[in-house]
Amino acid sequence: MRSRHYGPDLTPPWKKPAPVPEVPAETDLVVEEVSTGFCGAVVRCEKTAQGPTVTLEDRFGKHRVFPMEPRGFLLEGRAVTLVRPSAASPAPHPPARTASGSIAVPGARARVARAGRIYVEGRHDAELVERVWGDDLRIEGVVVEYLEGVDELPAIVKAFDPGPDARLGVLVDHLVPGSKESRIAAEVTGSDVLVVGHPYIDIWEAVKPASVGIAGWPSVPRGQDWKTGVCRGLGWPENTGAAWQRILGSVRSYKDLEPELLGRVEELIDHVTVGGPERV
Repeated sequence: MRSRHYGPDLTPPWKKPAPVPEVPAETDLVVEEVSTGFCGAVVRCEKTAQGPTVTLEDRFGKHRVFPMEPRGFLLEGRAVTLVRPSAASPAPHPPARTASGSIAVPGARARVARAGRIYVEGRHDAELVERVWGDDLRIEGVVVEYLEGVDELPAIVKAFDPGPDARLGVLVDHLVPGSKESRIAAEVTGSDVLVVGHPYIDIWEAVKPASVGIAGWPSVPRGQDWKTGVCRGLGWPENTGAAWQRILGSVRSYKDLEPELLGRVEELIDHVTVGGPERV
């Protein structure tokens, strides 16, 4: 026998969960995911085979993807169900971003230099890091210097005297097992010294060939100067300085770089910006 008061559903009204509003997941809407507590701004919504998802970005620039489930988010402390924005909704202006993909901070002034430092192998490495991460580094107060060769690294680390308040990060070319670079890295690595690297012979290779307008980086025989060999292989004038300017000029953002370099530089920035006083 069915109750005329309750209808087909025998759940008393006071036991039913209160309905929650559906909120369009517009770009920059800040919400909290209920199961993880992850709080961030909406970056994008996507339709997948498993259902719609939303990507959130927290204040550190970390991205997480979540299913758009009912009652799955908190908006200003209240449960909501995120839904995909209507196609008719006016597209919001996305936040301005730096070349590294971070949200730009309008009018931000450069911070006084931290005690920590990042070292890279040479001038080209330093110029590429500046091109993509320069805005982030100035806000964080991180200075980038170059070694002019990994052989000088042990002496530089000793003179720098790294500690918990003055961490050192080092980016090394061609850091592969068994190489000279890997042996030197193992010698100096410690709790306050982080040495990371990419697998490329030179930082040139960390730029995506498509961004430079080439099919791929040519193979250079052993014993031949690599940069000169690249110029020959590509039919460019054998002027490595001009070749580098051509390559650097093709880099507009992190999208023009290989992931093997992107992750390592972000790792170094995180390492040297953990606490510590500033050093003028």
